[in-house]
Amino acid sequence: MKTKPNLNRRDFLTNTAAASFAFTIVPRNVLGGPGHIPPSDKLNIAYIGCGTQGLREMCSLITNPEIQIVSVCDPNKLSTNYIDWSPNGIRNGIRKVLGDDTWGEAFTGIPGGRDIGKDLVEKYYAKMSDKNFKGCTSYADFRELLEKEKGIDAVKIMTPDHLHGYISIAAMKKGKHVVIHKPIANRMYEAKLTIETARKTGVSTHLLAWAKFSGNELVKQWIKDGMIGNLKEIHNWSNRPVWPQWTSNPTDTPPVPEGFDWNLWLGVVPDRPYHPNYTNNVFRGWYDFGGGSIADMGHYSLWTVFNALKLTSPIIVEPNLSHVCGMKDPVPYQIANNFSFPMASSVRFKYPANGSRPAIDLVWYDGGMRPPIPMELLTDNKELPAEGMMFVGDKGKILAGFNVQAPKVISGKKMDEPSQATADNRNQVQRTTDALSLFVDACKTGKQYPGSFPEAEYLTEAINLYAVALRSGKLLKYDSASHSITNVPDANKYLSREYRSGWELATI
Repeated sequence: MKTKPNLNRRDFLTNTAAASFAFTIVPRNVLGGPGHIPPSDKLNIAYIGCGTQGLREMCSLITNPEIQIVSVCDPNKLSTNYIDWSPNGIRNGIRKVLGDDTWGEAFTGIPGGRDIGKDLVEKYYAKMSDKNFKGCTSYADFRELLEKEKGIDAVKIMTPDHLHGYISIAAMKKGKHVVIHKPIANRMYEAKLTIETARKTGVSTHLLAWAKFSGNELVKQWIKDGMIGNLKEIHNWSNRPVWPQWTSNPTDTPPVPEGFDWNLWLGVVPDRPYHPNYTNNVFRGWYDFGGGSIADMGHYSLWTVFNALKLTSPIIVEPNLSHVCGMKDPVPYQIANNFSFPMASSVRFKYPANGSRPAIDLVWYDGGMRPPIPMELLTDNKELPAEGMMFVGDKGKILAGFNVQAPKVISGKKMDEPSQATADNRNQVQRTTDALSLFVDACKTGKQYPGSFPEAEYLTEAINLYAVALRSGKLLKYDSASHSITNVPDANKYLSREYRSGWELATI
């Protein structure tokens, strides 16, 4: 069925979520012994999604003594057909955490799947304490896991984007804390239901993209001090996509790989034949399965900016996007594309004034597109970097790294040296690992912190409106009170999705 734009979220949550939950950290399959955190203090986690990013982060997560991974889940049993940033990165990461230079030597490709996750968990805990440790359960279907694994305290969700919100809601309704990779969901209404479920149930939630970038505090202070006058525009540009952006749906129908449950991988998305072009880390390019470049990277760069500048809902969303042409006999034509994100785009969000802050335009760029080079750089024969951020005022500009690192004020013909003290040199995995410690503390104390789902509500709204604008190809006027597009009514259908039979939100 289709979820209608005027879906009553309050009624939905009242009928489907319990009003409150009581949380206890229950010992289960945990390790004791000298030097270890007592079993009753460990957080028992079910790990849902054992693809390349899931395994990469599992290697960091599993070393945290406050956490015990007790169950893994993935619709793929085991295969070596994954796509990753390097041919041996996953294998070498697992070898390092296990202290075994021979692990995976029989694999000829990039490994992944629930069998790999289970093997990693059991071998690591066996190495640390019990040589005969076999305490990790394994599931293909997360619904079965949530039904049977009564002792888990939290789930970590590392699936493709289209299942993030659905699994989160299912877990929270069972009283489980949730940590998830970005985005919260790749449809706006589903994301809002996920956020409301977090509020209603009171569970601890964490969106992994959250991190406190210190450069943002300096930029905020510079703007407050009037160093660039009144802030007018924010520009943020990424080198994404770094995956194929398909120009047509696949027409061939290769067989489903052995051990891979295509039905479970599809989840909420309407039926279609299996094809590898939808899966692994290329899913982000499809409207059905991903959230595009801004969902992949915009959470990292924009979250602290949204909070610092108190950005709420945009009133106008203006897309500009590339297109692909084909030939029909001797006549060229533009290929209609309502299934995958464009090769390149820019989307302008117009935000109204808020308190003493004037109205602001936020512009996102991807696919190699960047804002015009400011005159201050042209004068010095310099160009903008491949990725970055720029804050434009009526008296100057602030240029910074993509995540607001090392900001510098540029104005006139002079460019100040960057502030070295503001760069966050931790890589993404390190920032994720550090933030997860705060999530563990939140689960134990019942206190939320800045990485929770509700804290990302307005950023999540913008990221989903980005996809709606690109799909419609038209300037959109957005009404925040009704959560609807007012000038292009047909675009409202992209705020939700058509759910496959048996996978409707009301069934979880």
